[in-house]
Amino acid sequence: MLAATKTVNQGIKDYIQITFAYWGFTLTDGALRMLVVLYFHTLGYSPIEVAMLFLFYEFFGIVTNLFGGWLGARFGLKITLFSGLFLQISALVLLAQIQWLSVAYVMALQAISGIAKDLNKMSAKTAIKQLVPKNENSTLFKWVALLTGSKNTLKGCGFFLGGLLLAVFGYQHSLYILASGLGVITLLVALQLKGSLEAKAFKPKFSQIFSSSNKVNLLSFARCFLFASRDVWFVVALPVFLTMQAGWTSTEVGTMMAAWVIIYGIFQSTTPKAFKLLNKQANARAALIAAIALLMVILLMLLASYLRVPLVDIAILGLILFAIIFAINSAIHSFLIVHYARDEGASMDVGLYYMANACGRLFGTVLSGVIYQQFGLVACLIVSGLFIAICLPITAKLTQNS
Repeated sequence: MLAATKTVNQGIKDYIQITFAYWGFTLTDGALRMLVVLYFHTLGYSPIEVAMLFLFYEFFGIVTNLFGGWLGARFGLKITLFSGLFLQISALVLLAQIQWLSVAYVMALQAISGIAKDLNKMSAKTAIKQLVPKNENSTLFKWVALLTGSKNTLKGCGFFLGGLLLAVFGYQHSLYILASGLGVITLLVALQLKGSLEAKAFKPKFSQIFSSSNKVNLLSFARCFLFASRDVWFVVALPVFLTMQAGWTSTEVGTMMAAWVIIYGIFQSTTPKAFKLLNKQANARAALIAAIALLMVILLMLLASYLRVPLVDIAILGLILFAIIFAINSAIHSFLIVHYARDEGASMDVGLYYMANACGRLFGTVLSGVIYQQFGLVACLIVSGLFIAICLPITAKLTQNS
């Protein structure tokens, strides 16, 4: 009994350390994204050019999730977790070298940041599978939602921080501040985190990186279109629209984007409590209902546009509704992938899932710049609705396999 209690207590301590590392990384990641979007827009880059800066960030996220899951399963999650932190610090320092700035240089360093982000995310999400006792689904749902929701709240704070740092300290000094802060967090976590994330006896072959689970594959496919539906209007189109059409400052845009992600993170963290109060379970059917509700939000925004409601008002009010429903979707998805993942080599299933997530982000980010520049924000909303519509039958198929 005493040994079991010590194991549980150590698991909680490790969960806190992993969450702390994830928080620190996410804060710098959100700030960096806002810094790059706003700074390069002020330099005269077009929306398409700004979107292209993130092309390798998303592309290498795809590659990292595919290979990172195998690395985590074979060599342990500590290696992938700290590799992600060190790579992010390096990217921040190198991006601060203004004399070298060019599209190719920034794209290459964004690739490093993308690798870092997905190594960190995959490691943190998979670690929970190891730390939570088997068949404790309610605990697993709560811990995954708390980790993911708090991460998104911190990412929102990062958006605000990026806009604020840019306004107060400028581009270069802001990056040095972020690198220093993340370095301190990395050192603290390295000193506190114990050995529960070491490699297991199970040594998967590289050929096993693709999941044999139909549930994992369907959920991953649905995740791809779900996140494409968000990023196609949120990543580039919205901040550029607020700057160019609404005349907002960088601090105001950063605050708005931050508020959205913070609201999103809060609702994501509290989703398990809402399910418990309603006496409902997080399952594929719940994911389908949430996706339908998300499509309704986009349709309401398009209807408001048709009725000549000011587009700025549509963007702000629509963002709030979209944040709430999308948070519920994401919380359910994040739980399901950890729940569906195999016990041995869980990081490979989680990695495959977040590879699909990165694919959706890549498509969404690129299309966000291209569609906005050619057709405007309303067109981005239409494409967002189409992506959600594609997600629906995939999720419906998942309910038949549950």
